[in-house]
Amino acid sequence: MPIVMLPDGSQRAFDRPVTVAEIAAAIGAGLARAALAGAVDGRLVDTSFLIEVDARLRIVTAKDPEGLEILRHSTAHLLAQAVQSIYPQAQVTIGPVIEDGFYYDFAFERPFTPEDLALFEARMRELAQADLPVRRRELPRDEAIAHFRALGKRYKAEIIGAIPAGETITLYGQGDWEDLCRGPHVPSTGRLGAFRLTKVAGAYWRGDSRNEMLQRIYGTAWSDEKQLKDYLHRLEEAEKRDHRRIGRELDLFHFQEEAPGAVFWHPRGWTVFQGLIDYMRARQNAAGYREISTPEIMDRELWVQSGHLEKFGENMFLTQTPDERVYAIKPMNCPGHVQVFRHGLHSYRELPIRLAEFGRVHRYEPSGALHGLLRVRAFTQDDAHIFVTENQITEETVRGIGLMLSIYRDFGFDEVQVKFADRPLRRVGDDAIWTRAENALQEATRAAGVDYTVNPGEGAFYGPKLEFVLKDAIGRDWQCGTWQVDLNLPGRLGAYYVDEHSDKRTPVMLHRAIFGSLERFLGILLEHHAGKLPAWLAPVQAVVMNITSRQAAYAAEACEFLKNQGVRTEIDLRNEKVGYKIREHTLQRVPYLLIAGDREVGSRSLAVRSRSGKDLGAMPLEEVAARIAGDVASRGRRCMED
Repeated sequence: MPIVMLPDGSQRAFDRPVTVAEIAAAIGAGLARAALAGAVDGRLVDTSFLIEVDARLRIVTAKDPEGLEILRHSTAHLLAQAVQSIYPQAQVTIGPVIEDGFYYDFAFERPFTPEDLALFEARMRELAQADLPVRRRELPRDEAIAHFRALGKRYKAEIIGAIPAGETITLYGQGDWEDLCRGPHVPSTGRLGAFRLTKVAGAYWRGDSRNEMLQRIYGTAWSDEKQLKDYLHRLEEAEKRDHRRIGRELDLFHFQEEAPGAVFWHPRGWTVFQGLIDYMRARQNAAGYREISTPEIMDRELWVQSGHLEKFGENMFLTQTPDERVYAIKPMNCPGHVQVFRHGLHSYRELPIRLAEFGRVHRYEPSGALHGLLRVRAFTQDDAHIFVTENQITEETVRGIGLMLSIYRDFGFDEVQVKFADRPLRRVGDDAIWTRAENALQEATRAAGVDYTVNPGEGAFYGPKLEFVLKDAIGRDWQCGTWQVDLNLPGRLGAYYVDEHSDKRTPVMLHRAIFGSLERFLGILLEHHAGKLPAWLAPVQAVVMNITSRQAAYAAEACEFLKNQGVRTEIDLRNEKVGYKIREHTLQRVPYLLIAGDREVGSRSLAVRSRSGKDLGAMPLEEVAARIAGDVASRGRRCMED
């Protein structure tokens, strides 16, 4: 009879096989009510799972990350049941958990409407209140295919058909509804309640544009109403901060169909973009990097040799010239940097060699995945590659991590999570090399004093990496920078240095990006600061405006003076009330609003207001320039007076 070991080290003996639910009840009524699933010897199972032999058990509740995922997946099933109860002819396909929620794809004769979503959500609440028990059963694979075909559910039959023969298939049902799923699920629909359907969109079956278009319904689910309410508030705030909206309001950039996934920068947006480059260039120069530039188009054979064409080819743009030579538009800068390193003989005494580039790259992204600046096809990387000996990996990584965290702080990101991503399924190099690289990166990360979590299987195809995840002002996570240890690519491309014994050695290449994509980082910045960029980065740092036409000449003189002092200044001489002008430029998030009235003309001063509405009083022109210059020079995270 089973003995069950609990997380606190205590044991419970039972005189018969016992379910997870029964064990939770034996521990306490509160735990029984909270139990959503169990982890038996590390494997997630339903509360109905029968334990027949000795095992370790952890009861999973909504407080656990796995519990929240189970809630969300079970709510996706609740949605599918609701849709099919209203529209029986709708076919269900897949319904996975995603960040902060779930979605389910349906095949239906017409697009779903907002009115449909309201109907579906109301029906979901009815099904939840009915507290329907959730049941699990197993079928042999071929029998499961026949079962779903008999029901006319061809998508489910196709999914099962891709599963290897001989596998056992699990089905989950609630009431008179049943679906294919590996589980686990909540014990009953009554455990579900804190949910909301958020939107509907189109999606291709299996993500392939050659397949039919489906209807994708998105939703969110949480363990209680407070968490749901907080999340919906974050969604509202995110909508206000949407960088695409801010880009239109501030006249920074636009996109159009003639160049999908590529940015048309307007003068103000290009000013901010160049400000990011100037900042990073200064930091890199101070840290010992040398800037280079490599071609955007290189022969296909280089990408074959590097392994990119095999592992990354579906995301690359290829072109053929009239002489039938095939070129690739670079998706990454790495091979080009190796060519620069190879162009000359290097001694071990020269290492580390730090090469940096603001490299323009192109990657194919499906049109449905494009999203403003955050997901593009053409972008600029603040890419660097550092050539070192294996003995230098730790010291250079400690140095590099310090630089990255310092830069993130300058932009207002104090909370940075680091993830260690190890070998992916698709990779180059043998396992021994990967083990060396992973061990070296882990050792270096520990030496840097950085805590990290593991992101299994998400390394680059040539080496393990650290991912730097920034938390923004409303609690969202953004993966930006990476630091990678590469023991594969330099050797594949013939890079070497001469060691102290005059022997040729293959260097280690450390790949480093801090912004990652400058376009994406700027989108994140706009949302993080709600468009109120710090004064040093703002496209317009100050606006001079007159009250009446009498001050026009002086306002123009003041504007020119500030420009000559290096302040990005504009002038507003429109025949409008000054209050209207102030409001308009406040909405444009201009850090400093400078007003010239008769008094200011007489004293050669300006009345200074911040975009937050703070009245800073009148100041002589020279003091205004010095104050703004001090703010800009300090690279403050926000305007000093916000």
